[in-house]
Amino acid sequence: MWVKRVIKELEWQVYKREKRKRLKNKNFSIISSNCSGTYMYYDLKLPYTSPTVNLSIGMNDFVRMVQNLEWYMERSLTETENRRKGYPVGMLGDVEINFVHYDTFSEAAEKWEKRKKRIHWNNLFIIGTEKDGCTYETLRSFEQLPYKNKVIFTHVRYPEFPSAYCIKGFEEEKELGDITGFQERFLKRQYLDDFDYVGFLNGEDVCER
Repeated sequence: MWVKRVIKELEWQVYKREKRKRLKNKNFSIISSNCSGTYMYYDLKLPYTSPTVNLSIGMNDFVRMVQNLEWYMERSLTETENRRKGYPVGMLGDVEINFVHYDTFSEAAEKWEKRKKRIHWNNLFIIGTEKDGCTYETLRSFEQLPYKNKVIFTHVRYPEFPSAYCIKGFEEEKELGDITGFQERFLKRQYLDDFDYVGFLNGEDVCER
């Protein structure tokens, strides 16, 4: 049994190394509504050139933020008293940000400001997820965002929205589940791996039609 686990882990490392070899575009910024973008940076062994790392933003707030991204990036974060969630919560203007992987607000704000300065404004990739309050109208608003490179992961197919990409395995759910989790299959793969995000970051059209 341990031999299979070792082989599985070695194959996983080779798989990720091959992804890194395919990546041609390396000076980009991923603006994402949750940790899906964080995992892309991590697996590709790239520095975090985006403030939206290790956090989550409700989809309606996220769409509103990226509709006027430069304006929001000029705003200062303020701490809220909402500690019922068990992690720091901040406000960026009228956008609520859940710093789910930070212990304190001061730590989260420091990382936010540091990474915000690294944004590659001429090479943005916008990533949303059909959860956290996402409705059909949210999907429609996301589709209308004025960005060339954008994708929203969904739990079912929406052929009417060119930027929607269905992650299989959540069709019976009300919304998309945790796509950074691992699938139950022989090879070690996250649900996120079903999307060719290296091709996406290279500027290829990889969304379903």
